[in-house]
Amino acid sequence: MYVAVKGGEKAIKNAHTLFAAKRRGNENVPGLRLDQITEQLSFAVDRVMGEGSLYDPELAAMAIRQAQGDLIEAIFLIRAYRTTLPRFGYAEPIETGKMAIERRISATFKDLPGGQVLGPTFDYSHRLINFDFDAEAAPETPPSSDEDIDLNAEVPRVSDILGKSGMIEPDHQFDEGHETGDLTRTPIDFPTDRDVRLQNLARGDEGFLLALGYSTQRGYARSHPFAGEIRFGEVEVEFFAEELGFAVPIGTMEVTECQMINQFKGSAKAPPAFTRGYGLVFGQAERKAMSMALVDRSLRWKELGEEFSAPAQDQEFVLSHSDNIQATGFVEHLKLPHYVDFQAELDLIRTMRKEFDAQQKEIGDDDAPKMEAAQ
Repeated sequence: MYVAVKGGEKAIKNAHTLFAAKRRGNENVPGLRLDQITEQLSFAVDRVMGEGSLYDPELAAMAIRQAQGDLIEAIFLIRAYRTTLPRFGYAEPIETGKMAIERRISATFKDLPGGQVLGPTFDYSHRLINFDFDAEAAPETPPSSDEDIDLNAEVPRVSDILGKSGMIEPDHQFDEGHETGDLTRTPIDFPTDRDVRLQNLARGDEGFLLALGYSTQRGYARSHPFAGEIRFGEVEVEFFAEELGFAVPIGTMEVTECQMINQFKGSAKAPPAFTRGYGLVFGQAERKAMSMALVDRSLRWKELGEEFSAPAQDQEFVLSHSDNIQATGFVEHLKLPHYVDFQAELDLIRTMRKEFDAQQKEIGDDDAPKMEAAQ
């Protein structure tokens, strides 16, 4: 973009060289290995995979290292690489009810089938910097629990428990013949269905969705949510092989699922019941899954016959601005040379200033006789 500048091509090459040196840092410090990033910066890896729309921890770690820790730049690298991959088809829907659970909590029921599993999290820490932290030290072995919980057992969802008593709306069902959209192949068109909205939110910027979710809790969507269930663990992915005539497992991946439960006073067509907000993301990303579920619920205002009153309910506003790659491109394009545009603006401002000064002079000349008469 700066090739047109005198010496621009050479300057660009030098910029690349300087950045490579800055990325490497002090050569006396050991370089970062990919396994260090995947094992010890897993939350960053999970975010890059989720917003990059590609589940590959090692590739995400490679992008983070190349981007020098700039996660949005790493997400951009993953998205770009993803476009080069051949596509063989769509996997079967994952069954989160059969998840090998590592963490599972509910803010709605204290005692629920399968139990509360706090799992790996810093939610219950004091958020104090540990100056004695030793990165090389082996972690302590957690004490064994008196409660015998089979983490590989199929555990019912909280929403299923409420569904049996008719206290929550049924799972969303599309009309027969509805073809699931694919945001990565077809540009989004408004208004859009919930399947495409969820795809957009799943790879949307975590900070943006967090802010929108927060706004719904502060009264900008009349939302009163409960975290029905948050679960994190490993699920099996299957692919239907046409030549075999049945689905075959192709691997496993870690996901976080959030079922948000909201009040609903009912309408002329539906009785009072709880409604759902849903979030599902790669890896352990509870903040993102919760934010996604909050925003998903707020975007359903029309189908539930609710009043439109907040930004988080405007699907065009939410979905058009949630993608951090598009947002970054539009903001950072301001760094591109705009010499011709600016010169045109500069000439325009100069012309307007001359006209303004002339008007001010005329006003001053008209007022002069009046001042003399007053004296």
